[in-house]
Amino acid sequence: MAAHAAIPVRKPFSTHGLATPTIIGVLYGLYAATVARQGGPTTLGQLWLGLISAVVLAGGIYVLRRFGRALPRELRAAAWGSLSGIAVGFLYSLSGASIFSSSGLGLIVAGVNAAAAYYLFYTHEDAEGRPAPY
Repeated sequence: MAAHAAIPVRKPFSTHGLATPTIIGVLYGLYAATVARQGGPTTLGQLWLGLISAVVLAGGIYVLRRFGRALPRELRAAAWGSLSGIAVGFLYSLSGASIFSSSGLGLIVAGVNAAAAYYLFYTHEDAEGRPAPY
């Protein structure tokens, strides 16, 4: 008897992976708008800043979570480190800090996060990048 070949079925669009990036993005946007306010009245520009910051960060997290497995673990760790370093450096720059201190803090956070992400990926994947069988 010959086995019948299964027709590949497209998975329907799922919103399963949208909750975490959305929540992190909203919290980041609210915090960015609060930092930019610096104790004064809320303006429309600050609200736009918070909204755009939230959308950009949530989009970056979603893309890395959805398509990050296509990258080798070194590049994926560098991408996560870059995203976190840029996010922290941007928030710090909103507080009125100099560009050098904002860049320095962003680079430190990016380096630490990239190293932690690489360690996590290295210890939880086999040599081909598949999740470990344990």
